[in-house]
This record gives sequence, C-alpha cells and structure tokens, in this order.
Amino acid sequence: MSRGSYDFWLLDLDGTLIDVEQQYIYDVMNTVGQRFGVSFSEWEAEMLWYGPSQSRATIMDRHDIDPQPFWDTFHEVEQPQVRASASHLYPDTEQFVQSIDRPLGVVTHCQEYLTGPVLDQLDIRDWFDTVVCCSDETGWKPDPTPVELAMDDLGVDGGRGALVGDDPSDVGAAWNAGLTGIHIERRDPDRVGQCVRGDQRIRSLTELDA
Repeated sequence: MSRGSYDFWLLDLDGTLIDVEQQYIYDVMNTVGQRFGVSFSEWEAEMLWYGPSQSRATIMDRHDIDPQPFWDTFHEVEQPQVRASASHLYPDTEQFVQSIDRPLGVVTHCQEYLTGPVLDQLDIRDWFDTVVCCSDETGWKPDPTPVELAMDDLGVDGGRGALVGDDPSDVGAAWNAGLTGIHIERRDPDRVGQCVRGDQRIRSLTELDA
C-alpha cells in the first residue's frame, strides 16, 4: 500500500517505531517481581512487556498477581530518564516518518511521564503533529477513543487513515475507529505465541512503499 493512499497516518510508539534494550526489560520485570515475591523468567518478562493481553493474564494468574496492582507497581518502577536512555529507534523508522507528507500522529500506551522524556532523548518530538498517551480517562486501545482524540487533534475527521502497530490492540483500535489496521511484525510470532490479523501485515515500515 502506497503511503500516499491515506489522508493521515497514526502510529503506535513502543514496539513499532522504537524499542528498548532487552536488559532493561529484564531489569524492570525483575524489580516488579521482587515486589510481589516472585521471579519472572526471561520469557515471562518479554511476554509481560510485549505479549498479547491473554499471555500477560496467564502469567499473572500463574504467579497469583492481580493486573491492577501489577501495572501500578510497573509504573512505579519505571524511571523516565532510565527508560529514555535505554530506548532506540528501529532502523526503518526515520526514513518512513520523514517520507510522510500527511498529518501524522502517535497513539501509545506508554504513559505521558515516560513518553515525553523518550521523545526528547531520541530527538523526535517534532516528527509528529500530535501524541496521545492512553490513560484511564482516554481509554486504552482497542478502545477507539484515544485514536479519535488524535484524529480530532489532526483535524482529519472523515478522512481516510491508517494506524500501524505491533499489537492486536492497535489493529482493533484502528478498526473500531474506522481506519485501516496495519500490523507490523517486530517479533517472532512463534515466540510471542500469536499471529496477528490485520488489513495488511508487514515486517518493515519500508514495505509500505509497495
């Protein structure tokens, strides 16, 4: 699908445009686990970070941890500047973003207190016309509300748009908001344990030039 086929683009952030060092994931999840008196394996840490909701729920059930206390603790453990220092762009991100001459926004589950420092550290804040951080107030993907907020900010109500993300919730949010949902496969589906359906499935943002 040509990039020019859409009136605007929305992008997920973590796992789509950027990622963090693997050791950072293990360190954070190890600290979270210690607070609950449990030890997560490296695979469990990766699934809690990247995995689909069901995989996360299964791991929490296995360790007898309720989701809300888990995520509250997770957000307490993460430190903005440490997270920012551990973050990096995917190699295909800059070329893709800089080639888009349409309204462009980010809709992310990354919390605002983390997103700002990450964007500043990577010097990419001005790449986007809007950045919407999901919250209990805005809703969480696949809820379309944060996507619709981004569309309102872009002034593109009624236009033809696409949302690119690495998680099933990204595709779901796109569909619920009436957009094309494009899944980018950044991780081996056999390791994640799930193959995500979307209007289009890609392994690199450069494939959107097809």
